[in-house]
This record gives sequence, C-alpha cells and structure tokens, in this order.
Amino acid sequence: MTTLGIGQLAKRAGVGIDTVRYYERDGLLSPATRLESGYRRYGDAELKRLHFIRRAKALGFSLEDIRGLLALSEERDVATVKQVAESKLVDIEQRIAELERIRSGLHTLIAACPGHGRAEDCPILNALTGQERV
Repeated sequence: MTTLGIGQLAKRAGVGIDTVRYYERDGLLSPATRLESGYRRYGDAELKRLHFIRRAKALGFSLEDIRGLLALSEERDVATVKQVAESKLVDIEQRIAELERIRSGLHTLIAACPGHGRAEDCPILNALTGQERV
C-alpha cells in the first residue's frame, strides 16, 4: 500500500491541498491513518476516490450527487447508478437546449444591432429592458 502525505495525494490527484481538506470536512474523503504527530497519511483508496470525484465533477455531477454515487458504489447497486446517470444526462440535455436557445437569441440581437448610434436605439439593451424594437 502506498502512503502519501496530503501534498503528495493532492498532486497525484490533480487537486489542491485545500480541496482535499474540503472533501475531508465534507465527509467525501477520510485519511487512511494519522501519524503520532497528527499528520494525515493517505493510501491508494483515497487517491482512487479523489480521481472518482474529479471525473464525476467533470461530467457535471454535484458533490451531493457524488456522495450518492459513492454510497451506491459501496452497495454495488449498478441499476441505481445507471438511473442516476440517466437523470444527470436528461438534466445536461435540458441545460444544453436552454443554452442553444440563449445563443440563438444573442445571434439575433447581435445581427440586429448596428454597433453605433444612440443607446436607447440599441436592440440588445432594449431586449434586456423588455423594450424590444426588433
């Protein structure tokens, strides 16, 4: 078993030391052992867990979602893990659709704006104040 200090663990996991401490305070991570001096020592399991957390965050899972996934992984409840992932996918697809709608609206406003003239005639500013003239 590898034993790492907090700095070594953070570096290998690609996170900051403060992130490791935060995850500990939040209950997502706990040190494998503590030395008599009080220094935390971490092992391969903690490194693996940090990698899991980073990857899950990159996929859009919140820390609360990740806590649930970690609990499910300990129970080996794959069906529920799949349901959680499917639910997250639906959420992401809805956010993408909303962002595409926003992008389309911005394209329309930018195309309508001449880029000069009086502020009160600006279609972008008027749309934001609810006074669209487009």
